[in-house]
Amino acid sequence: MRVLIVDDDPTNRHLLSAMLLSTRHEFDEASDGKSAWEMLQKETINLVITDWMMPDMDGVELIDNIRKANFPHYIYIILLTARSTKVDVVTGLEAGADDYLVKPFDLDELRARVNIANRIIDLERRLRESLERVQKMATHDSLTDLYNRRALYDIAENELSRARRDNIPVSLVMMDIDHFKNVNDEHGHNIGDQALRRVAHIIVEKIRTYDTAGRWGGEEFLLVLPGTDQEEARQIAERVRQGIESANIPLQGGKHLDLQASFGISTSLPDDLITFDLLVHQADEALYDAKGEGRNRVCVYVGG
Repeated sequence: MRVLIVDDDPTNRHLLSAMLLSTRHEFDEASDGKSAWEMLQKETINLVITDWMMPDMDGVELIDNIRKANFPHYIYIILLTARSTKVDVVTGLEAGADDYLVKPFDLDELRARVNIANRIIDLERRLRESLERVQKMATHDSLTDLYNRRALYDIAENELSRARRDNIPVSLVMMDIDHFKNVNDEHGHNIGDQALRRVAHIIVEKIRTYDTAGRWGGEEFLLVLPGTDQEEARQIAERVRQGIESANIPLQGGKHLDLQASFGISTSLPDDLITFDLLVHQADEALYDAKGEGRNRVCVYVGG
C-alpha cells in the first residue's frame, strides 16, 4: 500500500513516517494540500493521511478535490486535526474522510487504523478486479480473448453512427479459416483451439490499433475498420491473410499444421444509410465468393 502524508508540521510528518516504516508501507510526504493534490494526479496513492489546517489548500479542501476526481481506484483518507467537537468531526466525515483522529494522536491507535485502511483498500481492489473480470467475460470470447459477437454489434453500430456524423467510410472484414472442420476431425479440438488462438493473435498483430477484431462464431472472425475505404480494407485483410498463411501449428513428430483463411469485405460510404446487419450480409456474400473462387483469398463486395 502506498501512503501520502500531508502535514505542514515537519515533526508530525517525521512521526508518521517512522510509524509507516515500521509497517513496511511505501510513503510520500507533502507539506500542504496543494502539493499533495499535484502528487495525487501523478502517482498512484492508496491512503492519504492529512492534517486539516494547512496553507494554500487545507485538508477538507483536499478531501473534496479527491472525492470529486475520477480516480480509477479508491483512495482511503484519514483526517488528523486538533479540532474535536462533534461539528468538526461531522464536517470532516461529510467532506469525504473515511476516518478521523484528534491530535495529539496515539501512534498505536493510528497504526491500527492504517491496518484497517489496508484491509479495506485490499477488499476494494479485489472487488474491482472481480468486476473487471466479469465485464470482460461479458464482452470477450474466452478462447481467443477477442471481442465476442454481442460486443461487436455495439462497437460496429457506434462506428457506423460516427462514420455518418463525420462523413467517413467504415469497412467490415468477415474472415473464415479454410477447412477448419478437417483440422478438428484430423487433429482434435485441442489443436483446433490452438489454431483459433494463433489466428486471433495474428489478426491483432496485423490490424491497426484503432481497429476492432472479434470472434463472430466458430472459426469466423469479424474486423471493424473505422475510417477505411474498400481498397485500404483489402490491404489490411491481405496482411492478415498472408500472416495466417505463413504461420503454422506444431504437431507431434516434428510435423506442423498449415493454416489458410478466406476474406470478404463490405464498405459503408459516408452517404450510405446501410445497417450493420446488411453490411455483415454483404461481407458474408464476398466471403462466399472467396470460398467459391478457391479459398485463401480476399474478395470485395461489388453489389448487384
